[in-house]
Amino acid sequence: MQRWRWPTIIRIGALWCIPFFVSVGAAEGTLSVHKDAIIFDKQTIINKLQIHLTTLTRTIGERSLRVPDNIETSATYIQTEFESYGLEVRRQTYTYSNNSFSNIVARMRPTDNPSVHYVMGAHYDSVAGTVGADDNASAIAVMLETARVVQKHAADIPRDLEITFVAFALEEPPVYGTEYMGSRVFATRARQAGETIDGMICLEMVGFTCHEPGCQRYPFPLQFFGYPKQGDFIGIVGNLNSLTFSRGLRNRFLQNPNLPVVSLTVPFNGLVLPAVRLSDHASFWDEGYRAVMVTDSAFFRNPHYHRHSDTMETLDIGFMAELVISLTTYFSFASPNDR
Repeated sequence: MQRWRWPTIIRIGALWCIPFFVSVGAAEGTLSVHKDAIIFDKQTIINKLQIHLTTLTRTIGERSLRVPDNIETSATYIQTEFESYGLEVRRQTYTYSNNSFSNIVARMRPTDNPSVHYVMGAHYDSVAGTVGADDNASAIAVMLETARVVQKHAADIPRDLEITFVAFALEEPPVYGTEYMGSRVFATRARQAGETIDGMICLEMVGFTCHEPGCQRYPFPLQFFGYPKQGDFIGIVGNLNSLTFSRGLRNRFLQNPNLPVVSLTVPFNGLVLPAVRLSDHASFWDEGYRAVMVTDSAFFRNPHYHRHSDTMETLDIGFMAELVISLTTYFSFASPNDR
């Protein structure tokens, strides 16, 4: 995820536009738990997440363009994991700076004629000089474990639901904002092929929590609108086109009392608040697809952002496990009404 400094004119525009969209993103109340709700083994989920984080940040380490071999090693690891879950896996390969990079695409397709298609994605590269535990090994770990748990409980997932899991090759500088971002390659090709995507969930930095009052910060002017002062929640950020999708996701997340959730809906594809565009969901917004970013809020919470100290020891793996549970719960209730 990238840092952004926006000019005064955008700050002023955000001040006038954001209050309304904060209010429409509010919760509509806690939903009752379905009588056939999935029973989760949280300790196993934690153990699996630890394995993924250890592999990506310690065994492989830095996953930047300075060490393209490590990016390929990461891609192979992710592909092998998806295949071990019994998913259909393919590579979407493209060239940047005389090297080949691959989005790893895994598909869960219970029926030949699905009525709903969701995409979950996260980038697996890291910024140069870091092992990128929160940014973005945390998201890859959660996506892999969500894929495993969803596939394990396939009988509890709607038969007409197709889920595509995508590990995006490149997101960090110098590729950020260019056509070579893995998410832009995927979203552009999907649009060109006329592919239907009913909603995209971008996982971006999902493993850091802080509990001291005032440790959670916000981009201007959100600090004036009553958001929590402690960083113990997961955030859902959507654009206006994704409002129904975002609300459906949030309302399902509310079934998990162990993971607080805060949502925000922004107008104009986030152009009035550039800090909310700084990840792979924006590639889908720009192609007209419904998409949300699920995040711990990155540098507005995590002091280790883009530093050598962004290591797995700083992460709250129990928090990540609860996100796996919330995401799986969402898919188990997924409905065309959420589109």
